[in-house]
Amino acid sequence: FIKRKEESRRSQEFVDAFSIKTPSLRQKVMYLSGGNQQKVLLARWLMKKLKVIILDEPTRGIDVGAKAEIHRLIDELASQGLAIVVMTSEMPELLGVSDHIIVMCDGRITGEFARKNADMEKILETAIGQKEYRYAER
Repeated sequence: FIKRKEESRRSQEFVDAFSIKTPSLRQKVMYLSGGNQQKVLLARWLMKKLKVIILDEPTRGIDVGAKAEIHRLIDELASQGLAIVVMTSEMPELLGVSDHIIVMCDGRITGEFARKNADMEKILETAIGQKEYRYAER
């Protein structure tokens, strides 16, 4: 059975930790800003104590401040040992949040980079299938 007090306490902890701006815990997520909606979804997944999270375009359609907050949360969660797979079409986001980058073209891997070996030109060349790179260090 659901323990309402425990549920409220844990929800408030995530609202505080993720700086979610909401008038109350009872506010429907659909009425929050895009950035706060993203943070709520991330918090819901983390409440389940997952070890891997897959984020598809995690900052699409949200403002610059909310993007920075989502990126900070991704970095913080990764530093705590959570594995995070990010799929994004935004190059600055890709280079900013990734430790390891895998690029695909036509259903096959065409590029693999460690963060320090990745740059926009190489990533774009592999994304369009022009070249293949393998610069990943494990």
